[in-house]
Amino acid sequence: MEWLTAPFEVTFVQRALWAGILVSAICALAGTWVVLRGMAFLGDAMSHGLLPGVAVAALLGGNLMAGALVSAALMTAGVTALGRTPGLSQDTGIGLLFVGMLSLGVIIVSRSQSFAVDLTGFLFGDVLAVRESDLVLLGAALLLALAVAVLGHRAFLALAFDARKAQTLGLRPRLAHAVLLGLLALAIVASFHIVGTLLVLGLLIAPPAAALPWARSVRGVMLLAAALGTVATFGGLLLSWHLRTAAGASVSALAVSLFFLSHLASGARHRRRAPRTGLPAATPRLTAATPATRPDEA
Repeated sequence: MEWLTAPFEVTFVQRALWAGILVSAICALAGTWVVLRGMAFLGDAMSHGLLPGVAVAALLGGNLMAGALVSAALMTAGVTALGRTPGLSQDTGIGLLFVGMLSLGVIIVSRSQSFAVDLTGFLFGDVLAVRESDLVLLGAALLLALAVAVLGHRAFLALAFDARKAQTLGLRPRLAHAVLLGLLALAIVASFHIVGTLLVLGLLIAPPAAALPWARSVRGVMLLAAALGTVATFGGLLLSWHLRTAAGASVSALAVSLFFLSHLASGARHRRRAPRTGLPAATPRLTAATPATRPDEA
């Protein structure tokens, strides 16, 4: 029992655990829509697109999160604008912004001779260096994300189900998409200094994807994803303490492992329930990019 509790008797590990729980909740609110709408590439592009703002903030001695927020806002505006450009696919626009922002960030970093440590923290995070002020900011970010998720739930669901039907219902799908991008940006900005941009997708995508086979509603996916993210945080910090591995990477790797375990268990469950004819059992559930709920459900 001491093996489980000893690491969390240390103050900085306790703060890391609370930070991971808050980040898991924020990522569950945004990551569920990322998984349902097949927006993983966009999430990856936005996480790496934070580098210019973070680099400028670090060189000027400013707040890194404020710099990341500026970059996230620019990425969101750019993705929204390019998405409305005739003859240009959304993936192409996202890819161009991804490369452009990352290149700009590397150029800014190359102008500094002492940026290596900061860049490492940006890429991989430092969950064990979380301060009490960071917990306050994460709490505020969670409240804001929860408000956006609740107020925009019907519009987000209609957009994921059928954008044309959302337009018919007067839910303004373009505005809903822009707000959803803002929610995604908020989750990434709140998470990058905890697990880093290279690992943020672990908490953003893996828990909702792991929850998908077991949930019957969008809210169910969010709740289960938050729980799985918390488990990954606790287990990752525990393994990091005893095995002396990188904490952020351990959390992210465990989250991805939970995804594979979830889908292996789901596959085994469906094979057991399959009729003797060999046909797959028909069990209604949510699937990525094709939500099985109507705009007035979930």
